Amino acid sequence: MNPRNRRQRPVTVFDGRTHQVALCRGWRDGLPVFGWGEAPSTLLTVSQLRAVGLRRNGQDPVALLVFRHHRPYRREETTELFSVERAAPVRGTTAQRRAKVRNALRARRICAECRQDVGYYVPTSTRVCWQCESGTWEVAA
Repeated sequence: MNPRNRRQRPVTVFDGRTHQVALCRGWRDGLPVFGWGEAPSTLLTVSQLRAVGLRRNGQDPVALLVFRHHRPYRREETTELFSVERAAPVRGTTAQRRAKVRNALRARRICAECRQDVGYYVPTSTRVCWQCESGTWEVAA
C-alpha cells in the first residue's frame, strides 16, 4: 500500500442533493481537507465556478483544498471548495454588467435641477452642477 494513501480517510461530503464518499487528508475548522487533484469533481473553487458560469449563491464552503507551490518562498496554500449543486448561474453576461456600470456612471453626471448631462460628475452632497449651484446658468434665447 502506498504510504501516501495510508494518511487518507474516507469522508462523506454532502454537496447539496447528494452524499459522496471521498478520501480526505483530515479535518481543519470542521471541514474535510483535500490535496491537489483529490477533491470530488462536484466541488470547485470560486474561480473554477466563475469559469463555468456559476456563482457561490451565498453557500458556505463544503471542504478545503490544501496544496504547496513549486516555488520555495510560497508555502502552503488553502482555498475553499464549494458545491456545484448549490451554485447558481452568474447574474447577467459581461456586456450586461458593463452596461449597468455605464448607466450608473452616466447618472452621476446628470444635474438634479436642470436635468442635463454636464460632462463631469456632479457633487454627491448637492447633486447639482456648478452653474445651477452658483445661479449663473445661461439660458439660450
